[in-house]
Amino acid sequence: MSGNEPFRLSLAEVDALTRRCLMVCGADEANAAAVARTVTSAERDGAVSHGLFRLPGYCASLKSGKVDGKARPMVEQIAPGVIRVDGRNGFAPLALETGRVPLVACARTQGIAALALVRIHHFSALWAEIEPLACAGLAAMACTAYKPVVAPAGAREAFFGTNPLAFGWPRGDQPPLVFDMATAAMARGEIQVAARDGHNVAEGAGLDGDGNPTTDPQAILEGGVQLPFGGYKGSAIALMVELLCAGLIGEWFSFEAAERDREDGGPPQGGELILALDPNAFGNGAGWLAHCEGFFARFEALEGSPRLPATRRYANRAETPSTGVTIPAALHQELKTIAA
Repeated sequence: MSGNEPFRLSLAEVDALTRRCLMVCGADEANAAAVARTVTSAERDGAVSHGLFRLPGYCASLKSGKVDGKARPMVEQIAPGVIRVDGRNGFAPLALETGRVPLVACARTQGIAALALVRIHHFSALWAEIEPLACAGLAAMACTAYKPVVAPAGAREAFFGTNPLAFGWPRGDQPPLVFDMATAAMARGEIQVAARDGHNVAEGAGLDGDGNPTTDPQAILEGGVQLPFGGYKGSAIALMVELLCAGLIGEWFSFEAAERDREDGGPPQGGELILALDPNAFGNGAGWLAHCEGFFARFEALEGSPRLPATRRYANRAETPSTGVTIPAALHQELKTIAA
């Protein structure tokens, strides 16, 4: 059996395997369960670059001592519209879950609220953090940084992280509109999966070690750099993300995270900023929902049938409870070894 032949798991098995691996490596039940919910959600929705693929990195960070697998986040309201969660050097999912309820309450009281997360190790997709807020009836945005892997427009040296930005919009009884995008031309996890599976990436994704454009994912990962999407436009948004999730809240910029990281394959320490807005508080009463649904209807009726963000994830979500998910046999064996 080759390492890329698929191995099928149910979602319950994904959750159980994730918890087992994390707890064997030093996480307590609360942290392991929070990370497992994130990993399982990614597998459920077909976001394989943020699912079990990430689990060896999570485990490496526990074993190296970089991440405290028993951390208990501390919540503080530092201004009428600002909630701050100190993750205390733990993984991000538990800190995010801890801060979500006070953020929602604050947004409903104030109309707009911010959640600043510090001393966390973020390794997951942002849509999983935005979607619960949109399901609660709030519009939301989130951003976080990483380590330098993306060269700013005009440069050949990595300086930005992939610096994703996510947005969610509530749709009443329907699943919310949610998008999550790297400010790099491709998410790093997607490039890593392409390298693992032997696929080329799209032109414009990165440069090789000599500064030449390449579609070879291995050349980008080993000595090369990624590129921002849209040239100067993506570069400017990546810069904004650095300022919001590091400069604004007192956390590490991407280059600072790299200088302090143990390079164990897991997530560096950093920060995250989430904004939540209550549409009912902005002067349009309850009319905003019908107004926006009319907008979405016009969008979907355009020639060519454009697809609203998250449509494909929701379709995957409907299928995987019955079909399960597949991962390469080599990854399954690696995780079984960790769990043992």
